[in-house]
Amino acid sequence: MVKSKILVIEDEPDILEVMQYNLEREGHKVVACRDGEQGLSRIRTDNPDVVILDLMLPGMDGVEVCRQVKSDPVTRAIPIIMVTAKSEESDIVLGLGIGADDYITKPFSPRELVARVKVVLRRGPLREDSGGVNDRVVRGSLTIDLGRHEARVDDRALPLTPTEMRLLHFLASHPGRVFPRAHLLSRVIGEDAVVTDRNIDVHVRALRQKLGEHQSLIETVRGVGYRFAEAAR
Repeated sequence: MVKSKILVIEDEPDILEVMQYNLEREGHKVVACRDGEQGLSRIRTDNPDVVILDLMLPGMDGVEVCRQVKSDPVTRAIPIIMVTAKSEESDIVLGLGIGADDYITKPFSPRELVARVKVVLRRGPLREDSGGVNDRVVRGSLTIDLGRHEARVDDRALPLTPTEMRLLHFLASHPGRVFPRAHLLSRVIGEDAVVTDRNIDVHVRALRQKLGEHQSLIETVRGVGYRFAEAAR
């Protein structure tokens, strides 16, 4: 039985074949595209459950595909897992900053790919698992409404991905409390994810960029993890 429809946009034939084989073996229906223009068109017509998007594509690159998907109200809720051959944090932050929900770097194992897809599919609605706290949290000039997937600071809308929304909401719900990276990973990303501490660091960096002059609301506790500034209660 088909589990989910997954759209893979990847221009390297060998990698595309490996992705398609392993995802179909898990029961998913896979739509394969070799370039950004075709991929964007199929996203709009097929409404996939997940998009796996290579960042480096001929013609329209993955950055532009992601930007257009996330700026369209019809498609922006579709999760995007960004794939890149570059492991530099700046490239990953760029992808997350324009709306990608997760990332995976080449080379990767089929197990890691399948696990990332599984986690994204299991996250479910944003209202799920808010940790027993209110969906709407107000901290000074920052307002987060998890149910409406909306965050505003100084009345400016923040273009957050679902992962960033979960992360900001969770931290803001417990101001002053320090959370280890591992705890944030399991709470915000999922216990089954094949992830490292660096994963949460990248999400925090992307979130701080979007907060702009309010980025100090998320504090780093060296050697431990992160907390939301207690002064913002």
